[in-house]
Amino acid sequence: MTQPIDPAIDQYVKAVLGMKAFDVVVLDMRGVTSFADTFIISSGRSHRQVTAIAEFVAQEIKSKGIKPLGIEGLQEGHWILMDYGDIIIHVFYEPIRMFYDLEGLWSDAKRIKICDG
Repeated sequence: MTQPIDPAIDQYVKAVLGMKAFDVVVLDMRGVTSFADTFIISSGRSHRQVTAIAEFVAQEIKSKGIKPLGIEGLQEGHWILMDYGDIIIHVFYEPIRMFYDLEGLWSDAKRIKICDG
């Protein structure tokens, strides 16, 4: 089941899509976990693209006056986790994303419909 995207989340999704991330999925984590309200999961086609996506997101969101609580994995470019409090952004190198399968792990979470074009 999908639900429309909250405008507060939209700026994060637009930032992720700004560097051509693909297969972007937004999960409503409310009622599923206590540490975040939203997961944004996306993929890049190379380690370099994964890093570029994360750096672009950080720059775009910072320009709106929002700083992350933390960013992990930026050097490796396999799986970058960007913690913005209630919103957590995961940027994966595609084979790593398939291995960890966060969408399957959190299958109880509702999907939020996004406009990716």
